[in-house]
Amino acid sequence: MTKIEQIVKELNLEPHPEGGFFKETYRSEGIIGQDVLEKQYQGDRNYSTGIYFLLTSENFSAFHKIKQDEMWHFYDGSPLCIHSINPEGIYKKTMLGRNFSAGETPQYLVKGGYWFAASVPQQNTYSLVGCTVAPGFDFADFELPKAAELIKQFPNHQKIIKDFTRI
Repeated sequence: MTKIEQIVKELNLEPHPEGGFFKETYRSEGIIGQDVLEKQYQGDRNYSTGIYFLLTSENFSAFHKIKQDEMWHFYDGSPLCIHSINPEGIYKKTMLGRNFSAGETPQYLVKGGYWFAASVPQQNTYSLVGCTVAPGFDFADFELPKAAELIKQFPNHQKIIKDFTRI
């Protein structure tokens, strides 16, 4: 059994729709009512949710966005590259990892409404991270676009969009 297979088995991870493997590890019992949430949300949300997320160098997390802020936490493996495009079209590349002197960071916040993807640049390895979302994650807040849709919005980022979309 490879290290990746061992992590998937021991943490009971499942395939994630955007790529990689995940397991929800936390969903608060507390609920925020729709009446106090911003208008962009339809329905109630938990205060917060958390997942494990495992990505391998043979795969990537495709560009997607959610309405909430998402905090990424580095746990194990190789550094993870987070690619983001804000609503104004500014691209940013952030390395999540432990080599602080090389500019890596152990945590990174992706703001709600930003398009983002992730990849493991080092070959034949993996990154194990955690993601915390508040208000809590709900698939109703998740968008997984076609490459053509994103390229139409951000034509100057065509290459990175093509590299990290599947459709």
